[in-house]
Amino acid sequence: MQSSDFFESTQNHFDDALPFVLYSKPNTSVVKGVFQENDIVYTSENLTESGFVFSPFDSDKQTVLIPVEQSDSLETSFSVTEDNLEAEDKLKSNESETDLNNAKTFHIDLVSKAIKIIEENTFKKVIISRKEEVVLLENNPIQLFKRLLSQYKTAFVYCWYHPKIGLWLGATPETLLSVTGNRFTTMALAGTQEYKGDANPKWEAKETEEQQLVTNFLVESLEASVSNLNVAKVETIKAGNLLHLKTRVSGLLTSNLKAVVTVLHPTPAVCGLPKATAKEFILNNENYNREFYTGYLGELNIKEKTTRNTNRRNVENNAYSAVKTVSNLFVNLRCMQLTDVKAIIYVGGGITKDSISENEWQETVNKTQTMKKVLF
Repeated sequence: MQSSDFFESTQNHFDDALPFVLYSKPNTSVVKGVFQENDIVYTSENLTESGFVFSPFDSDKQTVLIPVEQSDSLETSFSVTEDNLEAEDKLKSNESETDLNNAKTFHIDLVSKAIKIIEENTFKKVIISRKEEVVLLENNPIQLFKRLLSQYKTAFVYCWYHPKIGLWLGATPETLLSVTGNRFTTMALAGTQEYKGDANPKWEAKETEEQQLVTNFLVESLEASVSNLNVAKVETIKAGNLLHLKTRVSGLLTSNLKAVVTVLHPTPAVCGLPKATAKEFILNNENYNREFYTGYLGELNIKEKTTRNTNRRNVENNAYSAVKTVSNLFVNLRCMQLTDVKAIIYVGGGITKDSISENEWQETVNKTQTMKKVLF
């Protein structure tokens, strides 16, 4: 489908106040769209349904589903042009200097409180987050989505809308779980520093320890649900103007998808360790509702046809098609929520015993710049 027709159809769907999602997987030029035919709020109870899921941070709350059976699916290719990179929306910060100072004080105090509790061995790690609001004088989410596509080619980029829930956009570098048949891949992603021209910089003990905690959690949590578990070497990846440590973990599933997702979500990279204690601290102390920030989203049980050929000498007789069930779920990081007048940007960072409160604030400032680049 032509790109112009694809985005025009999306705009019409949005104008009709009907649910949809646009998304592009990492390192691809294909944009997919799932357009729901009605405005009903569907939910997934056990992750056996087929469609696109959007799940909040609080795993006790409902996972929203745009079901395949009630939707049309379209796709197009998208290439980066100068027009895509132009900023059309005008905005101004909704944070006064006083508001920003108050937010800074609150965040630093909360990080200091978390460090103290970690030193008391209540938990080993916790993620402290915050939100920042920016007033939009003009609001075109489809244009913002195109800018995200242009700037974050290695991320999972999306624009999700439901008239009864809200409008979210993001460009996340973190996979929660990818499953093809019974083969799965996940990742430990933790540790952050600003990119300054060196793609393989030195990492401090705080970041490497944080990364190892996440990796250990994944391995220990998955052992009962998988076989042939493989842990790759730690690598540095770039996401926008930030660098992270990443470890790929893969294997074969021996239990159902719901059981594995329940074990993984929320991950230590967005919640903490032990998970239950860290989650309780977050819900009781962050003083705001994360909603879908640090939740997960993506394709659920989608049927994909793959064509294979085992003998190049006889293509016609040996080519065959196989249909596999695929799920690609991503952690909802580097995201924003849009209303008619403002963008709400969500950011956070991992706190360990080696954290420095002032540095943790600065890390969130760096992360807000990732999304603000799309808005300005």
